[in-house]
Amino acid sequence: MEYRRLGKAGVQVSALSLGSWVTFGQQISDEVAAELMTTAYDSGVNFFDNAEAYASGKSEQVMGNILRKKGWAHDTFLVSSKVFWGGALPNQTGLSRKHVLEACHAALRRLQVDYLDLYFCHRPDPNTPIEETVRAMSDLVTQGKVLYWGTSEWSAQEITQAHGVARELGLVPPTMEQPMYHLLGRHRFEKEYARLYTEYGMGTTIWSPLASGLLTGKHKAGPAEGTRATLKDYTWLKEQLANDAKRNAEKIAGLEKIAKDLGLSMAVFAIAWCLKNPHVSTVILGASKVGQLTENLQALEAQAKLSPDVMKTVDELVGI
Repeated sequence: MEYRRLGKAGVQVSALSLGSWVTFGQQISDEVAAELMTTAYDSGVNFFDNAEAYASGKSEQVMGNILRKKGWAHDTFLVSSKVFWGGALPNQTGLSRKHVLEACHAALRRLQVDYLDLYFCHRPDPNTPIEETVRAMSDLVTQGKVLYWGTSEWSAQEITQAHGVARELGLVPPTMEQPMYHLLGRHRFEKEYARLYTEYGMGTTIWSPLASGLLTGKHKAGPAEGTRATLKDYTWLKEQLANDAKRNAEKIAGLEKIAKDLGLSMAVFAIAWCLKNPHVSTVILGASKVGQLTENLQALEAQAKLSPDVMKTVDELVGI
């Protein structure tokens, strides 16, 4: 396994990590979830990503039970949660001080840990003053309930504002951002965030490196049966995949040819491409089968095959 610093922070995260979105507590059994976490951990993965919104908290319960049963020392892994979507009532959602603190305490109970290594504001909240959110997150760090806090899918302007507030009020600023990043979605990560890597030393825990499966090639004729896009309540994803597959058909075909010439599966190629970006601290993998995870972990070694010439060819094909 390769380990990278989380931006300018001292903590190190495995270059590949395991996420639980859609799978844990929803798509797969608890037994399969345990197999996935064990396979990842035994392969050197030290970061497991979660959120209060995943399966309405059940994902964190499943992960917490696995962590308890495995008995892994907390200094051998990092676990995260994210706050925003906690429930249907007014104070069960958003980034108010009340919800941020209560959601953190609930995540600690479900995950059965004494502290969260990483805690993300899952989305920006236009209804809460950013000063209130930054202070709440900073207080959790000061209290030792959270080690590092960050944002997810925030704009560069919002992240800059959070840093400005922290600096002005003497609070702990965000350490990392969790953006979507893949071969067909590059602009925010590579352009909009460009100055944040040097100005703030921002780390990144990227998600959806396979564009929800689009970059595996299995959705060419529409969302494949048995995938997350066909689950109940994920109609939005099914429609998105169908539209994206049609719009990017030519690019996907070109990427498949490049991957084949390198002797790589599309999934491994797409993940390895993400790893080549020096601003990527870790790539969060999602898997519903151990075989998928084992294959995707091969992306670490596959990086060596993505030469400067290959990367240039990819840039010419997909653009930014």
